[in-house]
Amino acid sequence: MDGIVASASSEIQGAGAGTQPRPAPPCTFVVFGGGGDLTKRLLVPAIYNLACAGLLDDGFSIVAVDWAELSSEILRAQFHDALQDFVARRGTSATVLRDDIWQWLDTRVTYLRGSFEEAETYDRLAQRVAGGNAVFYLAVAARFFGPIVDHLGTSRLTDEANGVYRRVVVEKPFGHDLQSARELNSRLLGTLRERQIYRIDHYLGKETVQNIMALRFSNGFFEPLWNRQNIDHVQITAAETVGVEKRGRFYEGTGALRDMVPNHLMQLLAMTAMEAPVSFDADAVRDEKSKVLKAIHSLMPEDVVRGQYTAGTLGGAPVRGYRDEPDVAPDSRTETYVAMKLNIDNWRWAGVPFYLRTGKRLAIRKTEIAIHFRHAPYALFRDTPVERLTPNIMIMHIQPTEGVTMQFGAKIPGPTVRLGGVRMKFDYSEWFSEGPSTGYETLIYDCMTGDATLFQRADNIEAGWRAVQPVLDWCDRPDEAPLCSYAAGSAGPVEADALLARDGRHWLGLTA
Repeated sequence: MDGIVASASSEIQGAGAGTQPRPAPPCTFVVFGGGGDLTKRLLVPAIYNLACAGLLDDGFSIVAVDWAELSSEILRAQFHDALQDFVARRGTSATVLRDDIWQWLDTRVTYLRGSFEEAETYDRLAQRVAGGNAVFYLAVAARFFGPIVDHLGTSRLTDEANGVYRRVVVEKPFGHDLQSARELNSRLLGTLRERQIYRIDHYLGKETVQNIMALRFSNGFFEPLWNRQNIDHVQITAAETVGVEKRGRFYEGTGALRDMVPNHLMQLLAMTAMEAPVSFDADAVRDEKSKVLKAIHSLMPEDVVRGQYTAGTLGGAPVRGYRDEPDVAPDSRTETYVAMKLNIDNWRWAGVPFYLRTGKRLAIRKTEIAIHFRHAPYALFRDTPVERLTPNIMIMHIQPTEGVTMQFGAKIPGPTVRLGGVRMKFDYSEWFSEGPSTGYETLIYDCMTGDATLFQRADNIEAGWRAVQPVLDWCDRPDEAPLCSYAAGSAGPVEADALLARDGRHWLGLTA
């Protein structure tokens, strides 16, 4: 396919370039699970990037709470090593670790050793937090969410007075099914107000995900086309090349459906399909997202494909099958891939199918939203050797690169009318000089400033689970939810291709 690449400029001109955000208010950032992988690999690099951008107040500090035998000095050394590794692997706003920024952070990190389920831990934590603003980040296993919040409430650490805020960030998985999600929401809301709870989904920290609303609602030529009259169908893909790594025991009780669909994919769907909010106020945006999720038509068994990877080849190297992974049952029926067809019962989207797919050990790592527009009438080209017009597709790339591609037809130079497919592509990295991020920078900053727009509300969470609960129920009945197989390094099970083929459609290829 011929390529047309949008020109890139190092300068952004005209109105809309935005103003430099102000530093967040002073805050004690308490991380439960502060000695764990998530903190070192993602949270600390994100905080470092915020410090580089001048978005942290001098009153900012980190308290890492964990059960491991560590000291503040050892933890700081581990954070330093993690940052050096992050800079070397991914790059930040500096090409090497900025010593001045690290020294600033180093003096603000302390460690508190203690059990998440003992009151004494929270008594000592209260002395560290004192009377200022605090964010409590739960980077722990889901079974600790409820007990930690209970103890925070009992110790009065969640009390707000005299303009002081106390907020709790909850990582996924938020529940195991609809019932457990409801129970967890009820438990948290027994201690906290909804405005104090920040249910985080790091996908929503991606620039392209945030740009979906800007793309739709700030451009007059997109929104008029964003409906059932002009869009044929939508494909949402979250493909991974990695397997379950060393998380076999966790994944056996989770699977691709629970791990990805109620949160990541449902949030991408909601932002793609939502109506324009009356403002960018957090509740206005989340109201519209909730309406979309609640309008999803009940799934039927024939609209869902579950798959599990077998041995194959990826990147030229042999890869073992899922059942041969550590801590995985030899007869496991846990899915590592799921594809589904959803319908949204509202005026804008009636009759427009949304196809979702996600899986591990696929041919390529890619997350994208593809808007497939309806074909133009063929009548004008009936006397030409054109049998089929180039599909008009807009692809919003989320990872590993961020940007937007437009695919459309154009005449190939020559004396006869011959049509070819061309593409125009916008890359964030070409237009904007911002360094790569972890995806958590915006979310952490928003939490400290009190902007909940990109965080899920209780009804959003429950609506996502409600949409997939029928599939979870079918999983207990193998005749209704059979498990297909696919080779590692492939595009997924052939049954997923058949899901679209019966509608006369096909998936976009899993290629770079």
